[in-house]
Amino acid sequence: MSKFLIFSFFVLLNGLVRSQSCTGYWITIDDATGLKKSVVELYKKEGKLYGKVVYIYKRGKDGPNSKCTECSGKLFNQPIMGMLVLRNMSWDGSRWEGGTILDPDNGKTYDCTIWLNANNHDRLNVRGYIGPFFRTQEWIRIESIPKD
Repeated sequence: MSKFLIFSFFVLLNGLVRSQSCTGYWITIDDATGLKKSVVELYKKEGKLYGKVVYIYKRGKDGPNSKCTECSGKLFNQPIMGMLVLRNMSWDGSRWEGGTILDPDNGKTYDCTIWLNANNHDRLNVRGYIGPFFRTQEWIRIESIPKD
């Protein structure tokens, strides 16, 4: 009986830790169409949060072969698949902030803040800023990269 309770406790604890973490895979949604756009993997490196595109849904003219034609500098015309779009986010105790997010569709980089939805930890609020103006997207947690 006690082994079962200990096992159940660790399963529950693992679920709580996972649900309060924003690392993992997240579906991004196209603002204009409401359709799934890509999957971004969020991961920690040296205490900072980063995110890269690991999957692009098959839609539009190029789908998974899309290039960042609106980006400038080194990123111009580079594949969006594998691109680091979220950089240098720092944890402030309740949210990730202080880093940047790149929108490969327009090539612009925004200041960024990220936090888990208080009522549903499978939803992530991602807010990009330019000065006083901002836009917030909701990303959806998934367990793994989709298989075609």
